[in-house]
Amino acid sequence: MTPLSLYVHWPFCLAKCPYCDFNSHVRDEIPHERFTAALKQELASDAARTGRRPLRSIFFGGGTPSLMKPETVATLIEDARQLFDAPDDLEITLEANPTSVERGKLAAFREAGVNRVSLGIQSLDEGALRFLGREHSASQAIAALETARTLFPRLSFDLIYARPEQTLAAWEAELHRALDLASDHLSLYQLTIEQGTKFEGLYRQGQFVLPENDDAALLYEKTAEIAAEHGLIDYEISNYARPGAESRHNLTYWRYQDYIGIGPGAHGRLTLEGALHATRRHRAPEIWADRVEQRGNGSTEEVPLSVEERGREALLMGLRLREGIALDWFAERSGRPLEACVDPVILEAALAEGYLIQTDQRLIATNEGRVRLEALLGALVL
Repeated sequence: MTPLSLYVHWPFCLAKCPYCDFNSHVRDEIPHERFTAALKQELASDAARTGRRPLRSIFFGGGTPSLMKPETVATLIEDARQLFDAPDDLEITLEANPTSVERGKLAAFREAGVNRVSLGIQSLDEGALRFLGREHSASQAIAALETARTLFPRLSFDLIYARPEQTLAAWEAELHRALDLASDHLSLYQLTIEQGTKFEGLYRQGQFVLPENDDAALLYEKTAEIAAEHGLIDYEISNYARPGAESRHNLTYWRYQDYIGIGPGAHGRLTLEGALHATRRHRAPEIWADRVEQRGNGSTEEVPLSVEERGREALLMGLRLREGIALDWFAERSGRPLEACVDPVILEAALAEGYLIQTDQRLIATNEGRVRLEALLGALVL
């Protein structure tokens, strides 16, 4: 049977970060018992439809999933292992923030079955942390990293660069410091202005300025260079890992494979009765919980994807990877060859400019192409 991964969305946060457009919500009190029961019910409902498939990974994301009770995490892991065929070394990741409250729960999450933690550090600079609206200090971040390294066999953390007034020298120093603290994986994201965020309004008002495109490209290139010096390869445009330490769960997305998404606002891609379906849950936490209690799931959309949609999504995800797209898999997954999904003139130009490489087996974005990937994909993909 077709393998799949499981994404569990916990929508609650202590505060809304000004750059974040994720489905996250601040509540005075979190209804833990109600949402635990709803997540268990929705997982069971999906498993009844998919059948007992092999399970690749579990990822607890948010929101802030480290605000969950460890027993909630434990019971969902247990349910997933009972409902699917899970290997002993199943990758189970939980996102956490390095506040003292959340750091104190890390041992309980390890006991619950989590074997990989992803810490939302975002910066090791105190001024940048205040600008980004983070609830922790640089010293708390370092303490959380040191604690996590003693508990989890696998560890990752996030940083945001291309911040206002950030110089190349300052980023180099911060990145070297971060890589000295890293174990096997880092996610390094360029700051972007997302619609509907607090930063969007401030940016439009001219309250801050982001680096010019050429400066941001230089920061990106230097990021990959320094990470490689420390043994971490950019296996995906924003993710760096030692060989073998790549996020198995996120590779499910980028390789355009099946995954279940449960919880408010969660998305999924599932092969059902031979067709690939897009699934989506209601974004509002309380309405999602009402729907689960009334009918077993909080779904607002479940539609089969056309060959055009499958081809577009596979391209948008797969070209982010250093390994690129396997042409045989692309044709099988989308239902038509890659050449039918791209503008032939743009493809030929991108190959000639050295932005893409095409072999008999793969289409791959080069380093030059990955720097320009957003613009390249906008022109290339039909």
